[in-house]
Amino acid sequence: MTTPHPPFDSTGGKRQSTVLVIDDEAPIRENLVRFLRLEGYQVMDAADGAAGLAAAMQYMPDLILCDVMMPRLTGFEVLAHLQASPAHRHIPLVFLSASAEPEKLEEGISMGARSYVTKPFNLATLRQLMADLLANTPPKQPDANPPSSAAQGPTT
Repeated sequence: MTTPHPPFDSTGGKRQSTVLVIDDEAPIRENLVRFLRLEGYQVMDAADGAAGLAAAMQYMPDLILCDVMMPRLTGFEVLAHLQASPAHRHIPLVFLSASAEPEKLEEGISMGARSYVTKPFNLATLRQLMADLLANTPPKQPDANPPSSAAQGPTT
């Protein structure tokens, strides 16, 4: 996982949204991280569901992009844990999956995912979806002590 940055930038205190990317496919995860940073987001990433859940619980990102089929915990299990936590159930989660099966899509949405995007996806479409979700999610309170580092993982 990459090191998250403080939730406020140094140019006047404007809050930057933090996005957690959870995907076991390194090329997809790394490309998403790069894209999101270019879009101005603070980004954390995790290579499996368990690491992603731990990061989400600890750092409370503003939005989670999560693969469905992963080792240790599936995306559905990550979402179930988040939904069971009153402090975390408000975090919008978008599933990113190679599976376009209608049953999987319905399952994800019925569990509380905000959207289900099939891979390969269009970055412009993902950009708009994220902007819409973040605009309709109440801002979280800034941390008094923002994290200075996170668990190990790839840095991009």
